Amino acid sequence: MKFFPVKAIKEIDAYTIAHEPIASIDLMERAASVLTEAVKQRWSPETPMVVMAGPGNNGGDALAMARLLLEAGYTVTAYLFNPREALSADCATNRDRLLQRPDAVLHEVKTQFVPPELTAHHVVIDGLFGSGLNKPLEGGFASVVRYLNAMPAPIVSIDMPSGLMGEDNTNNTPAHIIKAHLTLTLQLPKLAFFFAENQAYLGQWELLDIGLSPEALDETPSNYHLLEADEVRQLCRQRARFAHKGDFGRALLIAGSQGMAGAAVLAARACLRAGVGLLTVHVPRCNNTILQTAVPEAMTSIDACDTSFAVPQDTKRYQAVGIGPGLGRADETEAAVLDQIEACHTPMVVDADALNILADHRHYLTQLPAGSILTPHPKELERLVGKCLNSYERLLKATELARLTRCYVVLKGAYSVVIGPQGVCCFNPTGNPGMATAGSGDVLTGIILALLAQGRAPHEAACLGVYLHGLAGDMAAAALGQESLVASDII
Repeated sequence: MKFFPVKAIKEIDAYTIAHEPIASIDLMERAASVLTEAVKQRWSPETPMVVMAGPGNNGGDALAMARLLLEAGYTVTAYLFNPREALSADCATNRDRLLQRPDAVLHEVKTQFVPPELTAHHVVIDGLFGSGLNKPLEGGFASVVRYLNAMPAPIVSIDMPSGLMGEDNTNNTPAHIIKAHLTLTLQLPKLAFFFAENQAYLGQWELLDIGLSPEALDETPSNYHLLEADEVRQLCRQRARFAHKGDFGRALLIAGSQGMAGAAVLAARACLRAGVGLLTVHVPRCNNTILQTAVPEAMTSIDACDTSFAVPQDTKRYQAVGIGPGLGRADETEAAVLDQIEACHTPMVVDADALNILADHRHYLTQLPAGSILTPHPKELERLVGKCLNSYERLLKATELARLTRCYVVLKGAYSVVIGPQGVCCFNPTGNPGMATAGSGDVLTGIILALLAQGRAPHEAACLGVYLHGLAGDMAAAALGQESLVASDII
């Protein structure tokens, strides 16, 4: 699924209005109907509703919801904030429509706001500002936000929590952003939804289809995508009846050191479970017996060093090379990793200690084989690209890293994102907090290595890999609970 910057969403709205054709007030009514149904599914008419509407179209949505909720038998008190007496045309129309109802309770706030008493039994509909906001809230609106956040009543935000901007919140004021319990976003997610620091404002979020033009959605270009089950399912391949192990690639995994054999075991087992035909694990001598015992399906190649990786390997016979899990930072390992990168012409999956070594020798980044895949978590990325103020800046820097290296970057997190050299960012929705456990990243390395060795394009291998990794983690959590989940459960 493509999703778009806020500016493009406005253009898609305008295209829908012009080409459906539909009047903007009728499109707003359609959105309000869908929003109202979502609220009705969660709360009964016995729940008192308090609607907070701003002067723009987000406020128009909120006032239309107030009317529709009244029609459905709810008790509704609405507040319209109009300090400059400058409502958008559709907001003004919905104010007038609401006032035509004899049971309407609407307070139009032009100067002083007398806040209502809110309890945990109320529900607040937040329609102060939507995704078009481009500067932090201040003054009276900031005071309203602070008041609502201090109340026990759950808040349902329309499209965006008021005060949160659609992409970049670097210079925003956290105290002046609504902390929603539920965000009902219209048609498409916004980029800000995928950043960790915004979770406190979004609560749960749900997509609501309001019927924007399919043609505009298809034809408008975007670098942002959310992976969906149907498109990932199409990447899965059925094996031919007469297939043999040579058809599914040879992979080399360089992993492990003294005391860190587990990382190599996890990555190797995941690689095999993800379907690689033949796997060789290059290990120091001290880990050989462990690997041969724990992963009998894998072959081993034994390093000259007893305790760590010290000798680069010939990679000509392999379709993909994975390097990094459990390698450690010994001097001989650092030299061997750099030499391995310099000599390798096979696409690599680079993780963990291999990334940390590259961070100390950044000029080697441009020597990575084209089509390689880097799998950093946020701290590993910052070691490569420098300190980041927030997730938005981290995404920008990861995108630049992918462009400069001609590689793919898998930035791991709650919504792991696969970033290609052309700047396309694919966010993964699967996974859960139970996967925040030692070895989970090693498992992902093994999965992607297997897919890459099977001849898949790097973008496909990375996207399918993160989706399957998260999906397996969700299945494991469902069976065992998030607290009990360990990395081997994902395998």
